[in-house]
Amino acid sequence: MSSRSYDGYSQEKRVSKHRVTEEDLFEYVLRVAILGYLLLPKTVDTTPKISTTEVRDREHSSRLSALSNFSISDMFRDVRDGSKSVKFPEKLLKVLELKLQNISMGKDPGYSDQLLRRTMAKFYNQFMNDSFKRQMKENRKIEELILLFATHATAVLRKEPSLSGDGWKIELNNHIAQFVRMLRECLRSLHHVSPELLSRLDTYTAKLAPSTQTYSDSGYDSGSPSRDRDSISVPPISTNTNIADMSLVRTVARLFKLPEPAVQQEVDKMLGKIVTEKAAMNDLKTCLKNINAGASFPGRRDDFDTEAAWNHWKTLETTHLQQLMVIMVQFNPELAKSTPSEVASSYRAFEPSNARPGSLCTVDSPGGVTTRHSSISSRRSLYVDQADGDGEEDLPFTFIPPNPRKYYRRLLEHCLIADLEVMMSPEVDDNDEVSLGILSTPHLELINECALRWRIGHSYRVTCFLDMVKDFYERNDVPLECIPEALSNVMKIMQETEVENWPVQDSEYLCRIYAALFNIFLSSLYHAMDALPNLKPSEIQPYLAILEQVRDSGLLERYHVDISARLLDVQQRIREVSTHFYELKMQELQKAPGVNRALPLLLMTDELEKSVKLLDKRFPEPLLGQLDLVSLVVEITVPHFIVDLQNSQRRLFESSMNGPTPDVPIQDVFALYRRSKTLLGMYAAFVPQYVPIGFLSQYSWSKLARRKEITFNITGFFEPYVQQWLVNTDSKTEQWVHAAIAADKFEAEGSEGHSSSIVDLFDSLRSPINFLQDLEWENEYQNARFFTGLSKTLSKTVEQYCRNIESMFMAEMFPRPTDYIQPQKSSAWLEKAKQLAVTGEKRIEPFNFQPQSCVKLNNVEAARKLLDNMYTQMEADKMAEAAAKHAPPLPEKVQRDKFLFTVKIMIAEGLVPLDSSPSAKLDTFVTLSDPDGNRLAKTRTIYETLSPRWEESFDISVEKELWLMVSVRDRALVGKHDTVGRAYLCLDPRRFGDFLAHELWMNLEPHGRVLIRVSMEGEKDDIQFFFGRAFRSLKRAEGDMLRIFIDKVFFPTTDVAPSFTWLNEMSPFVRQCLSRNVVKSLLKSGNSALDYNKALDNVTALYRSAIGTVNNEVQIPLPQNEKPRVRPEELTDVEIEQAIVPLFDYLDANLQTLNTYLSDSAKEMVMTRVWKEILAVLEGLLIPPLSDISSDMKPMSEKEVDIVFKWLKFLRDYFYAGGEGPVPLEVLQNQKYRDVFSVRLYYDWHTDDLMEECVRMMQQGLRSSGTIKKRAKSVYSQRNLGTIRERKKEKRQEKEATSEETILRILRMRPGTSEFIAQQIQIMNAMQAEQEKRARELEQRKLKRPTNRPASQIPPLPPLPES
Repeated sequence: MSSRSYDGYSQEKRVSKHRVTEEDLFEYVLRVAILGYLLLPKTVDTTPKISTTEVRDREHSSRLSALSNFSISDMFRDVRDGSKSVKFPEKLLKVLELKLQNISMGKDPGYSDQLLRRTMAKFYNQFMNDSFKRQMKENRKIEELILLFATHATAVLRKEPSLSGDGWKIELNNHIAQFVRMLRECLRSLHHVSPELLSRLDTYTAKLAPSTQTYSDSGYDSGSPSRDRDSISVPPISTNTNIADMSLVRTVARLFKLPEPAVQQEVDKMLGKIVTEKAAMNDLKTCLKNINAGASFPGRRDDFDTEAAWNHWKTLETTHLQQLMVIMVQFNPELAKSTPSEVASSYRAFEPSNARPGSLCTVDSPGGVTTRHSSISSRRSLYVDQADGDGEEDLPFTFIPPNPRKYYRRLLEHCLIADLEVMMSPEVDDNDEVSLGILSTPHLELINECALRWRIGHSYRVTCFLDMVKDFYERNDVPLECIPEALSNVMKIMQETEVENWPVQDSEYLCRIYAALFNIFLSSLYHAMDALPNLKPSEIQPYLAILEQVRDSGLLERYHVDISARLLDVQQRIREVSTHFYELKMQELQKAPGVNRALPLLLMTDELEKSVKLLDKRFPEPLLGQLDLVSLVVEITVPHFIVDLQNSQRRLFESSMNGPTPDVPIQDVFALYRRSKTLLGMYAAFVPQYVPIGFLSQYSWSKLARRKEITFNITGFFEPYVQQWLVNTDSKTEQWVHAAIAADKFEAEGSEGHSSSIVDLFDSLRSPINFLQDLEWENEYQNARFFTGLSKTLSKTVEQYCRNIESMFMAEMFPRPTDYIQPQKSSAWLEKAKQLAVTGEKRIEPFNFQPQSCVKLNNVEAARKLLDNMYTQMEADKMAEAAAKHAPPLPEKVQRDKFLFTVKIMIAEGLVPLDSSPSAKLDTFVTLSDPDGNRLAKTRTIYETLSPRWEESFDISVEKELWLMVSVRDRALVGKHDTVGRAYLCLDPRRFGDFLAHELWMNLEPHGRVLIRVSMEGEKDDIQFFFGRAFRSLKRAEGDMLRIFIDKVFFPTTDVAPSFTWLNEMSPFVRQCLSRNVVKSLLKSGNSALDYNKALDNVTALYRSAIGTVNNEVQIPLPQNEKPRVRPEELTDVEIEQAIVPLFDYLDANLQTLNTYLSDSAKEMVMTRVWKEILAVLEGLLIPPLSDISSDMKPMSEKEVDIVFKWLKFLRDYFYAGGEGPVPLEVLQNQKYRDVFSVRLYYDWHTDDLMEECVRMMQQGLRSSGTIKKRAKSVYSQRNLGTIRERKKEKRQEKEATSEETILRILRMRPGTSEFIAQQIQIMNAMQAEQEKRARELEQRKLKRPTNRPASQIPPLPPLPES
């Protein structure tokens, strides 16, 4: 409390020496009630008697109609005629528009009168006119705005039937006053408003007296603070002293519970003696004199904080007192006779012709500043009755008690108690609606009348009422809803008069009440927290509304309220309740029967998550901006749960691993992981990083501490369960494969032609992938290791599927007897002998391809696509990068590395049959065995050749050097297979550490040699490696199946697949169709008659007739000394084509099923392989294979070469089919095709020219840098379809053969060239070795390895194991 307010408070204590007794209170209240009766207008008794209500209404209308004897135009005449008016802010129009809209729609409770809303709505319609807005924006004169409203209000009120006579004028006066008050409220919300404009509006407010008095039920007038201070009526013509006509007196009698006869006696004593109009006038004059003299009552400068507040109150109070005095003189002229001449002159100065009646203030300055009349120049003029010599001491108050505020409080308390007794009486039904303001209408009239006469301001009235309601609420006498009603009354007064303009006593009184309310309802909020976590917003919303309203008022800052400790208490209470809730719930869950130790924890996570989500939904924002219920509950419950989870780690793990049906299912463990992760996420999201532990002030935290971090490694806790799940998943793969194949009928589904088994299998594999991804494992390295382990399982599953599919495929392609009994070797021998005994031409029937076989090949192709999608889904590249980036440092003792060797058995030559017959052939296959005699690999059998070509690859994993025995064996129909030759191969990681492919010619004992290609790569526990292995398995399965398809096209009657790389390995039928004998016979019978129509009809392509000219032929430029060839004149294209018509018919018959059931891509692969075999056959007709041994093959004549190239063109057109065939033209005209065409270029050259050209090309190759040999095809290069396509693209770009190789093959047919060919082959091998050396150096630089060790440092071969 300030010193000035303390002085006023001390003076008030000195004045209120007397205790407020019931007798004193009754006496002063009764005086005011009697005075109210005296000031009511009376009528002459000769008038007809009417009801009391009509008398009061007419008297009130008569009194207020006298107040409306003024002209609005006169009110602003001086302002319009003066200097330039003050302009209002431009933003006022926008604020006013919203205000008018709310009033018109009934949304503003302060302007609820229906008639007022009509006038406001009328003005609002005009206000929304664009021309009016433009006009107001240009001049911005507040007077024009008020006058325009008055014009529209007049139009509405004149037509109102309820306002008879001049009653509309009275209502007009009231509406204008309300409009001016509304303007003042709108300006209050704007910044930088001119003080002169505010003063002018205050002046207009003072001049405009309200026409009616509308009370609220909260003990104060809901209108302007000055509205209820002009309720002085015309002096009575005749006076009746019967209290039956005195409503206020009767209210006093009922209030103090006195009989009316006793009260009548008191009235008779006071009326005319103590209670007179002159005594009331003296009270008003004394108050006015005290204000000018600086007395303590009704107010002085020390009662206010600022000069502006003092002037504001002084202006309003003085104006109101003057109005009351002038009105009393106007309606009772006898009162003017006792006043001095100054009073009379002052009264005459305020006649209606000069100014509004009832105001002693005029607008003298052009700016509209209100000044006191010039006749009021001293304290004693007008207000001191000089004739009677009354001074300040001689004029005691008649109606104002010694301490008005204390008396007012006691009166308010009596009224509240009386009305509460009535409300609680049996006469009032429980369903009847009662006012939240508590006070009844008679009591409101009495309280307002006493406040008017005792000069109790609105600020104290609403604060006192709030204080009384608070006290009654604490005693449980009134409901909670009464507090907001009382607060709303305070807010209304605060809107009309800012708190800064209140007396210091009132503002500090209000601050104390607000502080008490804050403490009361903060305590209620504290105890309401006991309902957590099931607390509902409706349970605390009333408390919060009051607390927020009190806090937002800003009064707590002025009165130092220490609420910091209380807020901390509420927080601590929330923590205690949360702890109690968690402990009780966990005890309840653990008492439930059962062996599943994860179930109580799971149920607890459900409870916590449900509670937190419910609280977050109910209380999305912190209470009072600082009490975050969700954060505080999570801060306590989640750490408690983590502690319980850690304590149960051992029991949980043991229960989940105790047998095939554990007590804790693995699904429950993973559900617990997800719930625990959710709780930790909630903790991180809801609990702030810094939590308050102290306050700087009531609105800001000063001491902050970091939140308690939960030291719980959730990934480390649950990692063993994921590892066990991976093991369980790996054990199920074989079951998945068998189940998928068993349910498959191998019927084509969809356009891609695959069946259901591959889809079912990959759906089963996709399930664990989705499961791992759904875990959203936070540890990147562990997550990468999980997916790596899963990829190993996936690779294993794909390999199992490929083995099963290939086994079924082989059974279909090489069917066994119907009784599934292995045929006896003797029967096989007899079949072989029968075939050898058959002489003459035998018709070769096409193989009957089954649709199921085609579907199986389609399945392998579909598996590659699905595997590639799975590679993308698992983000294998990202996982590999994470595993490499976050891998922990390797320990000192590491496990021995594993290395994956790819051994490809290529070809063999120089084999010697065991039979002495010179025409004997061998049926050979190759086996690879370890030192213990275990067979590691076996090739297929190649029949009837001494130069077999297998081209089969095998993967062998080793940890250290391993010796392999390479055995070439001859298949025997009866008895043991004979060994043709044997060699030993050492797979040493140190010797193949360059990771390049090495082609090794190994001499066989006793005769021949075999070519083996060996490459090595580290077998890594890497996701890309396992995907590459899976793709390689699919690729090999696809290649094997594709090779069998090709074999069956060319060897439909054999039981075991042969090879068709070279001419001498072809079937008799193909050899007959594409052989030198057919060429020679065609030339000999060139003039024989041919059935041309049959020839043209039989040449049918796979999709349509391929006869026609293709303009995309490869043109080989001829040297200058070479003459262009001339086609044989005696043979036409039809004759040449007729010679291979049986081959076309044979291909049509064999490829029909493949065309129907194979997918487009598989179809293209099959046809491409067939085309490559045909190219190899045609090339074998022209030249022998490359070797340093002379060949007995003779060169063909020019005509024979032309026939071969005609066949090449016809076969190309057959497969292309005018663009509708399965093989594109660019694939048909591949490098091999161009190589075959290049044979024609050099075929007829002289031997010396060929040798010279070969040397020239070799020297050119030496001078050039040469193509560096690339590393062997790695598993990593096959890890997805993208890398496979890139490698194929690079392979297509490489040149498959060179011209010098073609020349050397031609030279094999020339005599005396063996030594030259051997020399050139040696040079080519040296060039290849140089390229490999460069490749190794480049690889070493990339891997930042030291340079190659010299040959002397290469470790020697380990000793050959003893057999």
